[in-house]
Amino acid sequence: MNTFEKIYEVVKRIPKGYVASYGQVAALAGNRRWARVVGYALHANPDSEQIPCYRVVTKEGRVSEAFAFGGSNQQIKLLEADGITLVDGRVDMKKYQWDTPELYNY
Repeated sequence: MNTFEKIYEVVKRIPKGYVASYGQVAALAGNRRWARVVGYALHANPDSEQIPCYRVVTKEGRVSEAFAFGGSNQQIKLLEADGITLVDGRVDMKKYQWDTPELYNY
């Protein structure tokens, strides 16, 4: 399995109503230093129906200005459709971050 495939497998696991940070996805995919690679992989997402890349945000809860599937406004709409409330364009990470106990120290 290549790096992008590992990243996609992690993103597929993010539950509806939750988000993960780029660094969190990178660590779960096997390398904490892949946060930027996660961004590249999501931009090249081959199947946005099955790989919910809109659920990945910055560690501060910001959406991507370069969201590949309609821009940041579309990412916000998709997050809101999942039941996630944004305040001033940010996701409350304490409330909505996917709990991955194996990464409490990431």
